[in-house]
Amino acid sequence: MNGKLGVLIHGAGWVSTQHVDAFKTNPHTDVVAISSRKLSSAQARADEAGLDVPCFDSLDKALQTQGVDIVSICTPQHVHTENVIAAARAGKHLVIEKPLCNSVSDGRAMAAAIRAAGVKTVVCFVLRWNPLFQTIKRLLADDALGHVYAVETGYQSYNGDWWSGYGDARTKAGGVSSMLVGGCHAVDALRWFADPTEFGAADPVEVFAYAGGARGSSTRQYNPSTNDWHEGEPLEYEGCEMALVKFSNGVIGKITVNHECIQPYTFPLEVFGDRGTIRDNRVWSHKFPGQKDWVELPCIGPDSADVAHHPFQGEMDHFVDCILTDCESHCNFEDAWKTHEVVFAAQECYRTGQPVHLPL
Repeated sequence: MNGKLGVLIHGAGWVSTQHVDAFKTNPHTDVVAISSRKLSSAQARADEAGLDVPCFDSLDKALQTQGVDIVSICTPQHVHTENVIAAARAGKHLVIEKPLCNSVSDGRAMAAAIRAAGVKTVVCFVLRWNPLFQTIKRLLADDALGHVYAVETGYQSYNGDWWSGYGDARTKAGGVSSMLVGGCHAVDALRWFADPTEFGAADPVEVFAYAGGARGSSTRQYNPSTNDWHEGEPLEYEGCEMALVKFSNGVIGKITVNHECIQPYTFPLEVFGDRGTIRDNRVWSHKFPGQKDWVELPCIGPDSADVAHHPFQGEMDHFVDCILTDCESHCNFEDAWKTHEVVFAAQECYRTGQPVHLPL
């Protein structure tokens, strides 16, 4: 390869700060342009990052910038489909923020465009690069738990206007569901730990789910950062969802997504095997003869909702390596779509009251 890969950051919200920093740090990439729905937002992001690059208020205009090899999609989820299709048709490799999209039909349209273009993709289920997640996967691959038969994950984070994306994501049209907006991280973690190999994610084959909670259409909002209450815009969908998932390898799983819990952010995790158990960062394993207490893993865990805490550098470095070595990411569009199918299957289950078989 001559020179560096050029990156266009599309979308200038909170998460884009981490995409910019990661690509600035990678030795094989340069950020060459930034675009957003507002030119002022794109320019502000460039100024903040100390980048003297062209800025645009249109993805179509930005795609014409010379030297763009990668487009990083950081826009709100309801416009991902049009963004991804446009960038794929322009022949650009794609980093796509989660959630991928808001419907099955949108996902199929994105998949068709990506396949036709033959471009590389990675979806930002960034917790796959979290140190605790990586350690647990290596333990599973090393048979620390024996045969894994059950996994439970949770996403507990009050969804309110403390978060800059709340305005778009709180609506049914913009956000769809709690499980899609943020809880898809827990769905992906469930798939990730239901596969005992280091870089595999299990294939879901059946889903049954319930949605509920106490928040309803209340305008009273909690701020977990300040631990107080205020009036604000309501969620237009249920704040709490629970789902059971069966996987093709026989593992069963449970996901709880709670966007109305009055507490700090937490991401509970349990993995059960026939020779050991993992609870968050604690391990009980046949690998530790005479064990009398849990062994604690001194790793950074998924214990913050702040995007600055998330391991975007690891994800972007991985994706650049995939491009340079012409290989597919374990978290490419095709794989990440299986995570999203669980979310959309839950929506179908609410409508029918029946288990939903996958693939959709």
